[in-house]
Amino acid sequence: MKLNHIKLTGLSAGIILTFVSYGVYAGESHMAEALKHAEAAAKATDGKTIAEHAEAAKTHAKTADEHLDAGITSLNDAIDHGKMKHPEAAQKSAEEAVTHLKAAQ
Repeated sequence: MKLNHIKLTGLSAGIILTFVSYGVYAGESHMAEALKHAEAAAKATDGKTIAEHAEAAKTHAKTADEHLDAGITSLNDAIDHGKMKHPEAAQKSAEEAVTHLKAAQ
């Protein structure tokens, strides 16, 4: 029963990561996009353009922050699984951390 739960959890995580990582492999960098829009807001001269770029920067920054949080959670899981001598689960958690940390860049 416990093994089936672990397999189901791993499968679910894999499916979710596939969709989440699409943005990573498509070259999307949330921090780079946030910086690009923040710089555009700083250079703009009218309020509407400043607000639009600032909103876009904020959205990307929040997404990066969410990926950082998820990456830290995955790293904690990798640590826990490693200490419990579950190398496969630890490795999968570490891979999830890599995906989230790349997405946060």
